[in-house]
Amino acid sequence: MKNFSIYTIGDSTMADKKPDVFPETGWCQVLESYFDTGIKISNHAVNGRSSKSFIDENRWKTVLDSLKPGDYVFIQFGHNDEKEYDTTRYTKPFGTYTKNLEKFVNESRSKGVCPVLFTPIVRRKFGEDGLLMDTHGDYPEAVRRVAKAMNVPLIDLQKLTGDWISSVGDEASKEFYLWLAPDVKFPEGRKDDTHLSEKGANMVAQLALKECVRQKLPISDRIIRESLLK
Repeated sequence: MKNFSIYTIGDSTMADKKPDVFPETGWCQVLESYFDTGIKISNHAVNGRSSKSFIDENRWKTVLDSLKPGDYVFIQFGHNDEKEYDTTRYTKPFGTYTKNLEKFVNESRSKGVCPVLFTPIVRRKFGEDGLLMDTHGDYPEAVRRVAKAMNVPLIDLQKLTGDWISSVGDEASKEFYLWLAPDVKFPEGRKDDTHLSEKGANMVAQLALKECVRQKLPISDRIIRESLLK
């Protein structure tokens, strides 16, 4: 079997984290353990980036120049594209955001690479009625439309993580995000409903890869199936 790399581009929910912020973990940080040894994960996701700033800072060019035929690109943006107050990051869902996703797809394909689109994972935000609230607006739908129009594999992480977190519930779901009691490292503790704990990152990675298997994407043949049964 041919070996290849999976390049991942996106924001802090995917990114590799430094030890000093552990247990904060990006879901792409743990991906390699779910694949056989012939697959390399090259995680280029960076905290705070939107589809716009990722391009403007030449981070996409760095990835594009590294791609080889047969590689994959996992694409997940949205959390920071939503920030209207920041012109360096903000994109309109059916405007620049859509165009940027199309750019990632077209330029990946020009290198003989398979792009995979991901809707953003949910934030842990429950209403007074106990139901999980949407915080992403039209951005997930924009991803779905690009995927359909361009015939790109879509992993709908908004739905997958939304269903999962809803089933776990308000209080119990805290362990999958960064709800930490005060300690030496974090004297004031943390109450973060966006970023994932190590356990949360592994759960999101498993949800994503189980969906790859369900859709019978070619990449599924390199996933260690036993690792998804944890």
